[in-house]
Amino acid sequence: VQLVESGGGLAQPGGSLRLSCAASGFSFSSYAMSWARQGPGKGLEWVSGIYSGGSASVYADSVKGRFTISRDNAKNTLHLQMSSLKPEDTALYFCAKARGERLVGDYNGGEAKWGGEYDYWGQGTQVTVSS
Repeated sequence: VQLVESGGGLAQPGGSLRLSCAASGFSFSSYAMSWARQGPGKGLEWVSGIYSGGSASVYADSVKGRFTISRDNAKNTLHLQMSSLKPEDTALYFCAKARGERLVGDYNGGEAKWGGEYDYWGQGTQVTVSS
């Protein structure tokens, strides 16, 4: 299994970036996927997830209305469209493969409550929001 993130970089507050995650080595369309992030000096924060078929997606309150997750199962690719970026969005962003086709973890809590739902992680792509 390999997950390779791309698309990070420097953006100004209010700007946009689109992250991508290229997946290989497994049946991508059979598994839910998520994005998580780790800001400087902070723990891992779940950002957004999408079910295997793309019919349902969920978001952390901190990004709801600003970020959009999507997937292209024909191209084995996961995306995160980020708009209205804020300095607090600065973080290393990871994509992760879930163990099942849906997300069943408790995403209102910390990593200990949802981290076990994922079995593979990418290396991350850095997003910096600054003027």
